Amino acid sequence: MVSSYKVLIIDDTEEVLSALCKFFKQKGYVVLSASNGLDGLKMIESGKDDLDIIITDLVLPNISGVAVISIVKKKFPKLPVIAITGWGEHPEALAKEAKADLVMEKPFKLPELEKAARDLLAK
Repeated sequence: MVSSYKVLIIDDTEEVLSALCKFFKQKGYVVLSASNGLDGLKMIESGKDDLDIIITDLVLPNISGVAVISIVKKKFPKLPVIAITGWGEHPEALAKEAKADLVMEKPFKLPELEKAARDLLAK
């Protein structure tokens, strides 16, 4: 069990967001979620939630995941960010350029994503 790490999950696909939130809650995380980049960014910038890690889709309405990552890494360079994508090579290159700590392509196994999160949190 993880000791109450706080994760923000941003994904515009309701089924994916729901599955990720449920999985991370079962693993003992405190989970916050947003269904678009703008809402996610507002949660991050409010600062009141003191996040430990962010997991974001790259293709999002309002503000893209790539833009979210870029803004987060400028303001909070030590906050780990995992980018998730179902869109082949180009978004992955953009995510790396935006300084995502890790890029995982959909579909991935939930335990692999959680292990990646734990590894980043341990750094």
